[in-house]
Amino acid sequence: MTTIRQDDFIQSIADAFQFISYYHPKDYIDALYQAYLHEESPAAKDAMAQILVNSRMCAEGHRPICQDTGIAVVFLKVGMNVQWDATMSVQEMVNEGVRRAYTNPDNKLRASVLRDPAGKRQNTKDNTPAVVHYEIVEGDQVEVTCAAKGGGSENKSKFYALNPSDSIVDWVLKTVPTMGA
Repeated sequence: MTTIRQDDFIQSIADAFQFISYYHPKDYIDALYQAYLHEESPAAKDAMAQILVNSRMCAEGHRPICQDTGIAVVFLKVGMNVQWDATMSVQEMVNEGVRRAYTNPDNKLRASVLRDPAGKRQNTKDNTPAVVHYEIVEGDQVEVTCAAKGGGSENKSKFYALNPSDSIVDWVLKTVPTMGA
């Protein structure tokens, strides 16, 4: 049986959100570099070069890749045999980790979460509460995946009732280009 200590879990969440704020995944950088090497368009090649240079500057300077440092989303796979050495709930521990990450004095991240989105719309200033997805699995480990979902990635949506004979593909191809960048 594995015991997860509260302080370790909180610090892991904080460290993860700091890490993803300034590092692109290696496979992304490798793929972009390969695309850069094969690109023939000067404008596209220049755009890719700028992304690669900016990514390197962010990694070296430990500064955010994007000013929109996202809504904190955490995916947890919690083993059924895990024991918690904690006084806080899992949600509270995740929120504390997010709070520490977004208010870190060495790399303060832009908070974008509102306390009451339908009411006064006050920014929480620490990006809590986080969105937490739980999955209970076999075993005695906890797997944590953190994602900072930028506001734009969650904004675009359309609702439409299709007739039974309508083509979903045709509707998507017609609608997506009208939704902006």
